[in-house]
Amino acid sequence: MNDAKLANPAGPVLGDIHTHVFAKEHLSNEFQADLLRVWGWQDLPVADYEAHAQHALGAHRSVVLAFDATYAGFVVPDEYVAEYVARDPKHLVGFCSIDPRRQDWQTRLGRAVEYLGLRGVKLAPTYQGFDPLSAEAFSLYQEIARREMPIVWHQGTTFVRRAILAYALPRQIDDVAIRFPALKIVIAHLGHPWIDECVAVVRKHPNVYADISALSSRPFQFQHALVVAGEYGCTEKLLFGTDFPFDSIARTRDLLTAWRDDLTLPEVVRACAQSILITDPLATLGL
Repeated sequence: MNDAKLANPAGPVLGDIHTHVFAKEHLSNEFQADLLRVWGWQDLPVADYEAHAQHALGAHRSVVLAFDATYAGFVVPDEYVAEYVARDPKHLVGFCSIDPRRQDWQTRLGRAVEYLGLRGVKLAPTYQGFDPLSAEAFSLYQEIARREMPIVWHQGTTFVRRAILAYALPRQIDDVAIRFPALKIVIAHLGHPWIDECVAVVRKHPNVYADISALSSRPFQFQHALVVAGEYGCTEKLLFGTDFPFDSIARTRDLLTAWRDDLTLPEVVRACAQSILITDPLATLGL
Protein backbone atom coordinates (compact mmCIF):
# COMPACT_ATOMS: atom_id res chain seq x y z
CA MET A 1 0.00 0.00 0.00
CA ASN A 2 1.48 3.37 -1.01
CA ASP A 3 -0.43 5.78 1.19
CA ALA A 4 0.95 9.18 2.13
CA LYS A 5 -1.83 9.95 4.59
CA LEU A 6 -4.27 8.29 6.91
CA ALA A 7 -7.54 9.80 8.06
CA ASN A 8 -6.90 12.85 10.27
CA PRO A 9 -9.97 13.53 12.43
CA ALA A 10 -10.85 17.13 13.15
CA GLY A 11 -11.31 18.48 16.65
CA PRO A 12 -9.80 17.40 19.96
CA VAL A 13 -8.48 13.90 20.54
CA LEU A 14 -10.46 11.81 23.01
CA GLY A 15 -7.77 11.84 25.66
CA ASP A 16 -4.11 12.43 26.44
CA ILE A 17 -2.92 9.85 28.95
CA HIS A 18 0.53 11.39 29.56
CA THR A 19 1.18 15.08 30.32
CA HIS A 20 3.27 17.07 32.79
CA VAL A 21 3.18 20.41 34.56
CA PHE A 22 6.23 21.77 36.32
CA ALA A 23 8.14 24.93 37.19
CA LYS A 24 11.86 25.44 36.69
CA GLU A 25 12.50 25.00 40.40
CA HIS A 26 11.18 21.44 40.18
CA LEU A 27 14.20 20.45 38.08
CA SER A 28 17.70 20.26 39.55
CA ASN A 29 20.58 21.94 37.77
CA GLU A 30 22.01 18.54 36.88
CA PHE A 31 18.71 17.38 35.38
CA GLN A 32 18.39 20.58 33.36
CA ALA A 33 21.94 20.22 32.10
CA ASP A 34 21.30 16.64 30.94
CA LEU A 35 18.05 17.67 29.27
CA LEU A 36 19.60 20.53 27.34
CA ARG A 37 22.75 18.55 26.48
CA VAL A 38 20.89 15.64 24.91
CA TRP A 39 18.05 17.53 23.20
CA GLY A 40 20.06 20.54 22.11
CA TRP A 41 17.51 23.11 23.23
CA GLN A 42 18.58 26.61 24.17
CA ASP A 43 15.89 26.84 26.85
CA LEU A 44 13.77 24.50 28.91
CA PRO A 45 10.29 23.64 27.59
CA VAL A 46 7.51 25.63 29.22
CA ALA A 47 5.15 23.48 31.29
CA ASP A 48 3.45 25.91 33.66
CA TYR A 49 -0.28 25.93 34.32
CA GLU A 50 -1.05 28.35 31.51
CA ALA A 51 0.95 26.42 28.90
CA HIS A 52 -0.68 23.15 29.90
CA ALA A 53 -4.15 24.68 29.79
CA GLN A 54 -3.53 25.66 26.16
CA HIS A 55 -2.28 22.17 25.36
CA ALA A 56 -5.30 20.57 27.06
CA LEU A 57 -7.67 22.35 24.68
CA GLY A 58 -6.65 19.75 22.12
CA ALA A 59 -8.04 16.83 24.14
CA HIS A 60 -11.39 16.11 25.74
CA ARG A 61 -9.54 14.98 28.88
CA SER A 62 -5.91 14.80 29.99
CA VAL A 63 -3.97 12.99 32.69
CA VAL A 64 -1.52 15.26 34.53
CA LEU A 65 1.39 13.54 36.28
CA ALA A 66 3.29 14.41 39.44
CA PHE A 67 6.90 13.23 39.58
CA ASP A 68 8.71 12.20 42.76
CA ALA A 69 12.21 11.51 41.44
CA THR A 70 14.66 13.02 43.92
CA TYR A 71 17.26 10.54 42.66
CA ALA A 72 17.21 12.06 39.16
CA GLY A 73 16.56 15.64 40.28
CA PHE A 74 12.98 15.98 39.00
CA VAL A 75 10.42 16.52 41.76
CA VAL A 76 6.93 17.80 40.96
CA PRO A 77 4.89 17.60 44.18
CA ASP A 78 1.50 15.96 44.28
CA GLU A 79 0.12 19.23 45.69
CA TYR A 80 1.30 21.15 42.62
CA VAL A 81 -0.61 18.82 40.31
CA ALA A 82 -3.68 18.67 42.57
CA GLU A 83 -3.97 22.47 42.67
CA TYR A 84 -3.89 22.61 38.88
CA VAL A 85 -6.37 19.82 38.08
CA ALA A 86 -8.81 21.25 40.64
CA ARG A 87 -9.22 24.23 38.31
CA ASP A 88 -10.86 22.03 35.66
CA PRO A 89 -11.84 18.63 37.09
CA LYS A 90 -14.10 17.94 34.13
CA HIS A 91 -11.17 17.79 31.73
CA LEU A 92 -8.11 17.11 33.93
CA VAL A 93 -7.25 14.02 35.98
CA GLY A 94 -4.29 14.13 38.36
CA PHE A 95 -1.89 11.29 39.17
CA CYS A 96 0.38 11.29 42.21
CA SER A 97 3.94 9.98 42.17
CA ILE A 98 5.28 7.72 44.91
CA ASP A 99 8.86 6.68 45.68
CA PRO A 100 8.79 3.36 47.59
CA ARG A 101 12.19 4.15 49.11
CA ARG A 102 10.60 6.89 51.21
CA GLN A 103 9.74 5.70 54.69
CA ASP A 104 6.47 7.62 54.59
CA TRP A 105 5.31 6.44 51.16
CA GLN A 106 2.10 4.95 52.59
CA THR A 107 1.17 8.27 54.19
CA ARG A 108 1.97 10.11 50.97
CA LEU A 109 -0.19 7.77 48.90
CA GLY A 110 -3.09 8.00 51.34
CA ARG A 111 -2.92 11.79 51.38
CA ALA A 112 -2.74 11.96 47.59
CA VAL A 113 -5.92 9.94 47.26
CA GLU A 114 -7.99 10.93 50.26
CA TYR A 115 -7.07 14.61 50.61
CA LEU A 116 -5.77 15.73 47.22
CA GLY A 117 -8.18 13.68 45.10
CA LEU A 118 -5.54 12.22 42.77
CA ARG A 119 -6.69 9.13 40.93
CA GLY A 120 -3.64 7.27 39.65
CA VAL A 121 0.08 6.81 40.22
CA LYS A 122 3.13 7.73 38.16
CA LEU A 123 6.13 5.42 38.63
CA ALA A 124 9.57 5.66 37.04
CA PRO A 125 12.09 3.28 38.65
CA THR A 126 14.96 4.40 36.43
CA TYR A 127 14.39 8.04 37.45
CA GLN A 128 13.48 7.27 41.05
CA GLY A 129 16.40 4.92 41.64
CA PHE A 130 14.45 1.92 42.94
CA ASP A 131 14.59 -1.68 41.80
CA PRO A 132 11.12 -2.42 40.33
CA LEU A 133 11.39 -6.04 41.48
CA SER A 134 12.43 -5.28 45.06
CA ALA A 135 10.37 -6.19 48.12
CA GLU A 136 9.76 -2.52 48.93
CA ALA A 137 8.45 -1.92 45.41
CA PHE A 138 6.06 -4.87 45.63
CA SER A 139 4.69 -3.50 48.89
CA LEU A 140 3.82 -0.33 47.00
CA TYR A 141 2.21 -2.22 44.11
CA GLN A 142 0.10 -4.16 46.57
CA GLU A 143 -1.26 -0.97 48.09
CA ILE A 144 -1.90 0.62 44.69
CA ALA A 145 -3.74 -2.52 43.61
CA ARG A 146 -5.79 -2.51 46.82
CA ARG A 147 -6.88 1.04 46.05
CA GLU A 148 -7.66 0.03 42.43
CA MET A 149 -5.58 2.87 41.01
CA PRO A 150 -4.01 2.74 37.52
CA ILE A 151 -0.30 3.31 36.98
CA VAL A 152 1.46 5.25 34.22
CA TRP A 153 4.87 3.63 34.34
CA HIS A 154 8.02 4.97 32.70
CA GLN A 155 9.74 1.76 31.71
CA GLY A 156 12.13 2.76 28.95
CA THR A 157 15.31 4.71 28.31
CA THR A 158 16.18 8.21 29.51
CA PHE A 159 18.77 10.92 28.94
CA VAL A 160 19.62 11.29 32.65
CA ARG A 161 23.17 10.14 33.35
CA ARG A 162 22.40 8.95 36.89
CA ALA A 163 19.45 6.84 35.75
CA ILE A 164 19.81 3.06 36.02
CA LEU A 165 18.84 1.48 32.72
CA ALA A 166 18.74 -1.98 34.27
CA TYR A 167 15.60 -0.77 36.10
CA ALA A 168 13.99 0.41 32.86
CA LEU A 169 13.39 -2.82 30.94
CA PRO A 170 9.69 -3.36 30.11
CA ARG A 171 9.84 -7.10 30.75
CA GLN A 172 10.12 -6.41 34.48
CA ILE A 173 6.47 -5.39 34.46
CA ASP A 174 5.63 -8.99 33.55
CA ASP A 175 6.48 -10.04 37.14
CA VAL A 176 4.26 -7.28 38.55
CA ALA A 177 1.31 -8.12 36.30
CA ILE A 178 1.53 -11.81 37.22
CA ARG A 179 1.28 -10.95 40.92
CA PHE A 180 -1.42 -8.30 40.46
CA PRO A 181 -3.53 -9.28 37.44
CA ALA A 182 -6.23 -6.67 38.11
CA LEU A 183 -3.74 -3.78 38.31
CA LYS A 184 -4.07 -1.48 35.29
CA ILE A 185 -0.64 -0.43 33.98
CA VAL A 186 0.35 1.82 31.07
CA ILE A 187 3.95 1.44 29.90
CA ALA A 188 4.99 4.93 28.79
CA HIS A 189 6.64 5.68 25.45
CA LEU A 190 6.09 2.08 24.27
CA GLY A 191 9.07 1.21 26.44
CA HIS A 192 11.44 2.58 23.79
CA PRO A 193 13.92 1.45 22.62
CA TRP A 194 12.76 -1.95 23.88
CA ILE A 195 9.53 -1.77 21.90
CA ASP A 196 9.33 -5.45 20.95
CA GLU A 197 9.76 -6.39 24.61
CA CYS A 198 7.05 -3.91 25.60
CA VAL A 199 4.59 -5.29 23.05
CA ALA A 200 5.24 -8.84 24.28
CA VAL A 201 4.29 -7.81 27.83
CA VAL A 202 1.26 -5.81 26.67
CA ARG A 203 -0.07 -8.73 24.63
CA LYS A 204 0.39 -11.17 27.50
CA HIS A 205 -1.54 -9.27 30.18
CA PRO A 206 -5.13 -8.02 29.70
CA ASN A 207 -4.62 -5.02 32.02
CA VAL A 208 -1.24 -3.86 30.66
CA TYR A 209 -1.22 -1.15 27.97
CA ALA A 210 1.33 1.17 26.38
CA ASP A 211 1.17 4.83 25.41
CA ILE A 212 2.77 6.37 22.32
CA SER A 213 3.97 9.55 24.01
CA ALA A 214 7.18 11.37 22.98
CA LEU A 215 7.77 9.24 19.89
CA SER A 216 7.18 11.80 17.14
CA SER A 217 10.92 12.47 16.94
CA ARG A 218 11.46 8.79 16.07
CA PRO A 219 9.03 8.12 13.19
CA PHE A 220 10.76 5.01 11.84
CA GLN A 221 10.95 3.48 15.30
CA PHE A 222 7.28 4.29 15.74
CA GLN A 223 6.29 2.74 12.41
CA HIS A 224 8.14 -0.41 13.47
CA ALA A 225 6.18 -0.37 16.74
CA LEU A 226 2.84 -0.25 14.93
CA VAL A 227 3.85 -3.16 12.73
CA VAL A 228 4.91 -5.21 15.76
CA ALA A 229 1.71 -4.39 17.68
CA GLY A 230 -0.39 -5.29 14.65
CA GLU A 231 1.39 -8.57 14.04
CA TYR A 232 1.01 -9.50 17.72
CA GLY A 233 -2.69 -8.65 17.59
CA CYS A 234 -2.73 -6.01 20.31
CA THR A 235 -3.38 -2.77 18.44
CA GLU A 236 -6.21 -1.90 20.84
CA LYS A 237 -3.73 -1.88 23.73
CA LEU A 238 -1.88 1.24 22.48
CA LEU A 239 -3.10 4.55 23.93
CA PHE A 240 -2.76 8.18 22.84
CA GLY A 241 -0.38 10.30 24.90
CA THR A 242 2.01 13.16 24.25
CA ASP A 243 4.42 13.66 27.18
CA PHE A 244 3.65 17.40 27.09
CA PRO A 245 5.67 19.67 27.14
CA PHE A 246 8.16 17.42 25.39
CA ASP A 247 5.70 16.72 22.59
CA SER A 248 2.35 18.07 21.42
CA ILE A 249 -1.04 16.76 20.35
CA ALA A 250 -0.52 18.10 16.83
CA ARG A 251 2.83 16.36 16.35
CA THR A 252 1.58 13.13 17.89
CA ARG A 253 -1.54 13.11 15.73
CA ASP A 254 0.59 13.84 12.66
CA LEU A 255 2.70 10.84 13.61
CA LEU A 256 -0.44 8.72 13.30
CA THR A 257 -1.86 10.29 10.17
CA ALA A 258 0.92 11.51 7.87
CA TRP A 259 3.68 9.47 6.31
CA ARG A 260 6.34 10.09 3.69
CA ASP A 261 5.18 9.50 0.13
CA ASP A 262 7.90 6.94 -0.53
CA LEU A 263 6.95 4.68 2.40
CA THR A 264 5.10 1.45 1.73
CA LEU A 265 2.83 0.97 4.73
CA PRO A 266 1.65 -2.48 5.80
CA GLU A 267 -2.08 -2.68 6.48
CA VAL A 268 -1.37 -3.25 10.18
CA VAL A 269 0.07 0.28 10.40
CA ARG A 270 -3.19 1.82 9.17
CA ALA A 271 -5.28 -0.36 11.50
CA CYS A 272 -3.13 0.36 14.54
CA ALA A 273 -3.00 4.12 13.91
CA GLN A 274 -6.77 4.32 13.53
CA SER A 275 -7.29 2.23 16.67
CA ILE A 276 -5.21 4.67 18.71
CA LEU A 277 -7.17 7.64 17.40
CA ILE A 278 -10.60 6.19 18.18
CA THR A 279 -9.74 4.82 21.66
CA ASP A 280 -10.37 6.92 24.77
CA PRO A 281 -7.31 6.15 26.91
CA LEU A 282 -8.79 7.48 30.15
CA ALA A 283 -11.97 5.45 29.75
CA THR A 284 -9.84 2.38 29.07
CA LEU A 285 -8.34 2.80 32.54
CA GLY A 286 -11.74 3.33 34.14
CA LEU A 287 -11.19 7.06 34.74
